[in-house]
Amino acid sequence: MTNADVLAAIDDPAWTSELGQFNVELDSVPAIVSGSVFSLLEASVENTLAHAFKRAEEAGSRMLMVGILPSLRHSDIGAHTISSNPRYKLLNDEMLAARGEEMRICIDGRERLLAYVDHILPEAACTSVQCHLQVSADMFGSYWNAAQAIAGVQVALGANSPYLFGRELWSETRITLFKQATDTRSEELKRQGVRPRVWFGERWIESVTELFEENLRYFPALLPLRDNEDPVSVLDRGETPHLAELTLHNGTVYRWNRPVYAVADGKPHLRVENRVLPAGPTLTDVLANAAFYYGLVHELAKGRAASLDADAVRRRGGEPRGGAPGGASRPLSSGRVTGTCPSPISRCVTCCRWRPAGSSAGASTQPT
Repeated sequence: MTNADVLAAIDDPAWTSELGQFNVELDSVPAIVSGSVFSLLEASVENTLAHAFKRAEEAGSRMLMVGILPSLRHSDIGAHTISSNPRYKLLNDEMLAARGEEMRICIDGRERLLAYVDHILPEAACTSVQCHLQVSADMFGSYWNAAQAIAGVQVALGANSPYLFGRELWSETRITLFKQATDTRSEELKRQGVRPRVWFGERWIESVTELFEENLRYFPALLPLRDNEDPVSVLDRGETPHLAELTLHNGTVYRWNRPVYAVADGKPHLRVENRVLPAGPTLTDVLANAAFYYGLVHELAKGRAASLDADAVRRRGGEPRGGAPGGASRPLSSGRVTGTCPSPISRCVTCCRWRPAGSSAGASTQPT
């Protein structure tokens, strides 16, 4: 049973394929965060999931929302489990060509995992909930900085992926696994300090253009695809360019908070795509994590952001540390960050546009 079979059974355009044949993705409808939006979203997604789960089971499979499937074995992934979309095969081939050697997966946690693979399919073991927040160009820097500041807290609250290939590793193994499984740097380039394509970032920003400039400066284009659109000619006609090559390149730089440029109904907009959270394990968890993110990031965007030792949280879980950039860090066990939300979450999430997209669920308990 593959995701193509499951998607055919579900027969709903909201569901799409992902890299692995054992992954599917659900895109929810954008909404204004106000009033009873989370109750309405819960009812809508619950119905969508119930329909999909029922159709998948009738087709001989089962679906599950989880960061990493605990029963996943090394033998379950390989080049034979890549989805049929030609773009995934091209991405796999280009990443391997850029690296020039096998991918090395080495994770030291409660137990140790060392594996070498000649494909990027370990990436498909990682599924997530991606929260999109539409913001103005003027406010983008503030919201992106705020999302960066709370990443460690998000991981501490949402971690659910401790197991991979039968070993207990990090509290949120998904993040280091994704980084290593898509690392196009050779061991020599790592020693030289070349940045990985899965990247948290290293500084605060003032404008979204700084992130797109970093993409060009640090990350060569992976996919040899070009679009026929001439953006200058489109602008001269008074229309909005889609900038397909910019968005394609940006899609192969896997920031944990990614800038997104898109055009909807002829109008351009910017979004912060938060990619930190694992999928599931329940819809209640997903909505609680989303409400926390949207409320806190909105409050922090109004003030001064804090820095967090997010990597330590991914490894151990529990208690992140935070502080102003360049200052001393301190435990955040009280849930207090510079600019902490002084009011209930329900009051914090009243004026942000949002689009939680990309919630992925394993289409089968064991891929075939």
